[in-house]
Amino acid sequence: MSVDRSLRLKSTLARHRNVLTRAERVANMVEEGSWDESMTGLGLPKFGHRKMKAGKKKKAAPGAEEK
Repeated sequence: MSVDRSLRLKSTLARHRNVLTRAERVANMVEEGSWDESMTGLGLPKFGHRKMKAGKKKKAAPGAEEK
């Protein structure tokens, strides 16, 4: 019998997460310039964290073959 995919430990932290940690949200706000040092870490706005899909490569023209 095989092990269920959810029980595998290989690269569990490397997979995509939809929820950012508080430190990651503060880092995003610092990059945007919307973070003020007088602000607390509570009640931070949510940030969209979407995984980008790789686009397909376009095929080269038939006459433009490289050797």
